[in-house]
Amino acid sequence: MPIYLFWGDDEYTMQRAVKELRDRTLDPDWASFNYDKISPEQPDGVIQALNQAMTPPFGMGQRLVWLAETTVCQRCSEDLLAELARTLPEVPDSTVLLLTSSSKPDGRAKSTKLLQKHAEIREFAAIAPWQTDQLMQRVRQVAQSTGVKLTPGAAQLLAEAIGNDTRRLHNELEKLHLFAGGGSKPIDEAAIALLVSASAQSSLQLAQAIRLGDTGHAISLVADLFARNEPALRIVATLVGQFRTWLWVKLMTEAGERDMGAIARAADISNPKRIYFLQQDVRAIALYRLQQSLPLLLQLEAGLKQGADERVLMQSKVIELCQVFSGAGSRS
Repeated sequence: MPIYLFWGDDEYTMQRAVKELRDRTLDPDWASFNYDKISPEQPDGVIQALNQAMTPPFGMGQRLVWLAETTVCQRCSEDLLAELARTLPEVPDSTVLLLTSSSKPDGRAKSTKLLQKHAEIREFAAIAPWQTDQLMQRVRQVAQSTGVKLTPGAAQLLAEAIGNDTRRLHNELEKLHLFAGGGSKPIDEAAIALLVSASAQSSLQLAQAIRLGDTGHAISLVADLFARNEPALRIVATLVGQFRTWLWVKLMTEAGERDMGAIARAADISNPKRIYFLQQDVRAIALYRLQQSLPLLLQLEAGLKQGADERVLMQSKVIELCQVFSGAGSRS
């Protein structure tokens, strides 16, 4: 199929997929003649892409037309829709037409339905930082592709240290590949602890410190995260995900749900075995405290997006959150 739609917020993985598609589509000697990248700033970019897609390639290889960061699956006029409907079925096999977007296609849009009919659609969504089993699977996949052997403990530690930063995962595994020197012995936890800094794990540790109402430790972790230049919004995303998960587990448990699978589905957890440990986390915490945490985290996120001083706002909201959970076992 010569038409592709790539979408998602994992920019690094998407860019690697674009490069692979480009490499297998274009003849290197004719690439400058047969490659067009059309940016979203270009007027009538979609029409330009469709016209280029219908143009035969020069010389050897195929033509690649890349319509970058398009909004055609969110906003599409009737005239543009008509042009898409007329052109997409006629795109020749000699052309590869690629559309990319960081936003999820609107499934209700006629343009999206049209692309579902004529294009191969691939999702490149970043894994949520708290979806640890999926992060582990990603680590194993990338390690295998880069020829790095990891012990199970090392893979888990690497997933905890890096979180969902795909670019950093590839960079760290390349570094570990050089460290291993092509040896057959798997890399263990000691090597990971020595060579990889654990910013994602610190964000999860921050969530645990807040849950325990340990203000001193929480503020220390905030300082450590900022010292490592961890983006504030990424820290907040991890906190929101973790507290949302705890809230769902507590809600379902107090509602009398005993099916671990049902609780896992509600909390968006793919491994039901994690539910037991999450239940232990929230067993002594009153439901109302977890309910109070999310508005504070949303205030923190909004303040950061509005340009507030990151360090000051983060510290003040973390103190407020710790105060919510201090003495958490006093009311159930």
